[in-house]
Amino acid sequence: MTGPRTPYLRVDVERLDANLRRVAAGAVSAGVSLRPHAKTHKSPEVARRQLAAGAVGLTVATVGEAEAFADVCSDLFVAFPLWVDDSAATRLRALAERAVVAIGVDSVTGAEQAGRLLGGTGVEVLVEVDSGHHRTGVAPDDAGTIATAAERAGLPVRGVFTFPGHSYAPAGRAAAAADEAAALVGAAASLRAVGIEPRVLSGGSTPSLAAADPDVLTELRPGVYVFGDAQQWELGVTGPTDIALTCRATVVSHAGGRLVLDAGSKALGADRAPYATGWGRLPSYDDARVVLLSEHHAVVDLAGADLPPLGATVDVVPNHVCAAVNLHDVLWAASGDGLEPWSVTARGRNA
Repeated sequence: MTGPRTPYLRVDVERLDANLRRVAAGAVSAGVSLRPHAKTHKSPEVARRQLAAGAVGLTVATVGEAEAFADVCSDLFVAFPLWVDDSAATRLRALAERAVVAIGVDSVTGAEQAGRLLGGTGVEVLVEVDSGHHRTGVAPDDAGTIATAAERAGLPVRGVFTFPGHSYAPAGRAAAAADEAAALVGAAASLRAVGIEPRVLSGGSTPSLAAADPDVLTELRPGVYVFGDAQQWELGVTGPTDIALTCRATVVSHAGGRLVLDAGSKALGADRAPYATGWGRLPSYDDARVVLLSEHHAVVDLAGADLPPLGATVDVVPNHVCAAVNLHDVLWAASGDGLEPWSVTARGRNA
């Protein structure tokens, strides 16, 4: 089989499996369930490995992602405050015939709408609470009101969930995990005050994973841990020898005395967090940074290292692996001396 042309995403299967085993073992040791977020990899091949390693099910962001994974997973949680219209309800009812399905809600109106169209189908809900990221979710004290609306509308309430997204900060991981635990405790109390016992208190992000409180959380939903990326490297969450996905690129120019690669934003993604020191990093050159990124060019400052020759290939770690994966149809899994194509089946399933 002819190898793929650059730029392409390469998965180190040995590192991937080591990451899966490490986090699964940590969940078992902590006595919590692991429901990883599949939006990171979007691949049934990776999902099967997560489930084989002990995951109880998968988290997804959209109904389309749930549909893509229903053939390999029988327990799916759409961790998003869905607005359920007739079309979404038809798809969710069909999904509920193939798998156990839960969705997120964060308003009385949303819960009532979902119940009107999905009540009695077996679809469950989790109430989303804001633990400090300030994106979606309600104040923990208001969770009971929304849970009551959902149950009255015919939707069983599984529990509550949150995303401590403010853990994506150089010094924010422990504080975000503490905020997460406090929010879930408050939300659980709010549900109990209205006579609803939460079965699941769900949280987790890759940066805050090590600091998550197992005395509070019953379920963890990390995503990026499977591959790692330059953001996690910058944050100190992972090291270069644990990163399992890179973009293989070809050296096309030495213009200006710098390394120019054929992997631009259409291969790597364009995300750059405020704390990031570049648009990507090179695992073979610790001090190197992608200093300029356009659609089809990545310009790399090698910090004084010798330039690889034109035509050579190098690996780049994308800043945000979830965004990079969504730009590719295939992940190339490297095991031994061979490469195997893994389909990015859920790519573009944004609705």
